[in-house]
Amino acid sequence: MKKFEKVAMNNQNRDYNKATHRNHQLYDRQNDLRSDFARDYTRIIFSQAYRRLKHKTQVFFAVNDDHVCTRIEHVNLVESVSYTIALELGLNTELTKAIAAGHDLGHAPFGHGGEHILTDISMQHELNKFWHEKNSLHFVDNIELLEDDNHHWHNLNLTYAVRDGIISHCGEMNQRYIQKRDEYIDLNEYHYAGEYNPWTYEGCVVKMADKIAYLARDIEDALRLHIIDENKVFDLMQQLNQIDDFQFRAINNGTVVNYFIFDVINNSNIVQGIGLSEAALKRMKIIMDFNYKNIYEIDRVKIHVQYVSLILNGIFDLLYKLGNNDDMIASLKSQQSQYPKLISHYLTWLDKYACIDNYSRDNIYENNIVYDFTHDKKALEKSIIDYLAGMSDSFLIQAFNEMITF
Repeated sequence: MKKFEKVAMNNQNRDYNKATHRNHQLYDRQNDLRSDFARDYTRIIFSQAYRRLKHKTQVFFAVNDDHVCTRIEHVNLVESVSYTIALELGLNTELTKAIAAGHDLGHAPFGHGGEHILTDISMQHELNKFWHEKNSLHFVDNIELLEDDNHHWHNLNLTYAVRDGIISHCGEMNQRYIQKRDEYIDLNEYHYAGEYNPWTYEGCVVKMADKIAYLARDIEDALRLHIIDENKVFDLMQQLNQIDDFQFRAINNGTVVNYFIFDVINNSNIVQGIGLSEAALKRMKIIMDFNYKNIYEIDRVKIHVQYVSLILNGIFDLLYKLGNNDDMIASLKSQQSQYPKLISHYLTWLDKYACIDNYSRDNIYENNIVYDFTHDKKALEKSIIDYLAGMSDSFLIQAFNEMITF
């Protein structure tokens, strides 16, 4: 018997109506075969933020190598790992697919370095700390739009369970088990990453899969880019093989993912939650420590963070200076010929999401107003942070190059 079948978030679950709640009723098509969560999945993968993930850094930045992992590959790996675990445990795989597909939609460009820099800029301007789990919820709730049959644009309007899994996915956890929470909370009340466990077991699976998916994949890329060598990986394997009778014969994505998937399936239970054996948890910590020491915290990464800081701060300062005027639209347009890509796209951003005095939005946009320049003194700063966070690495570099070339 599949251990979690009776608590899967499907239409037999007593909380299913809560799980499938949307802020607004979604239209129906007579010939639509999809469940609520399947509809969420397709709404996410049709979004522009999902498309941009192919040009966002996972770990290694601006790499001219088609075989180095990007954010979209990571998302697909998380989807695959969580699907296998959920299927074997009897959970709802359509829900895990949707959560996994959307979990990093709000991630900053240039990986966690970009996230830290956006946090610094936000704090300097008295905004809340930037963290990508919260920003991913913000993007699926307010930023990402879909076009209807009349060519009008609307918010994604996802279900509660998918939205909850997205903001609750923080993978930097050290607990052996992830037990779902019971409280049906207002997801806008999250204050920091990892504050709450997911509300569904499916969300717990994605949270676990998020960590499993990158452990060895980052090692593969580090080897390919000659940041580490095979001797280091062999030493890591020897250390892992001292823990118990299980013996790795290689350290690569296939062997490591397979090991952790089977361990999670064998050790998860309804009483304790989605979890690992003691040995697997110990191995996970060893691999993570190895990655931080040999990959994430090396000097080349630190140097690149300084470069990214120059880019993000430079673009923010330019848009802030131009926008901080009585007639911000005229001010921005006055420099559009100098910075055509950067400013034209920012003006489109404002057209979609902003309410500005003496400026009318295009009536094709029927989505939420995000920046109320009339009543919110921080609307300008918020709009620029969101604009930067949504950019791909490649677009960010193109926009910055407009600023430093003539």
